[in-house]
Amino acid sequence: MKVLILCTGNSCRSQMAHGWLQSFDKNITVCSAGTKASGRLSEKAVAVMKEAGIDISHHTSDPVEKYLGEAWDYVVTVCGGANESCPTFLGKVKNRLHLGFEDPGDAVGSDDFIWSEFRRIRDDIKEAFYKLYQNEIKPQL
Repeated sequence: MKVLILCTGNSCRSQMAHGWLQSFDKNITVCSAGTKASGRLSEKAVAVMKEAGIDISHHTSDPVEKYLGEAWDYVVTVCGGANESCPTFLGKVKNRLHLGFEDPGDAVGSDDFIWSEFRRIRDDIKEAFYKLYQNEIKPQL
């Protein structure tokens, strides 16, 4: 089973989703990429995932072009920008889904509020991807 998770920058939401999904089942090949990859990970995303017991610090922020020639069981977009500009994977994707999440990097306010947004989005991503895993992916394994 191969799953590609797409976001615009591949620094935060797609990285968290990648970490969660991989933690649910080590036998799934999970990759993440960005339609405009930033080339770096969000330090706050790495920190809040570490709080939850998931280390994503070794992940890389990759451009989607790296994966265009591969076949995928699932391609999942996690932000509106990636959903709208997602490259066409003609005949190489069995299932294309969109699970949208707000960008915690856009949060403004106090430090406490910004951290709480990162944690909220992290938890929302975990819940949505666990449902996807339980309801669609796991039954196919």
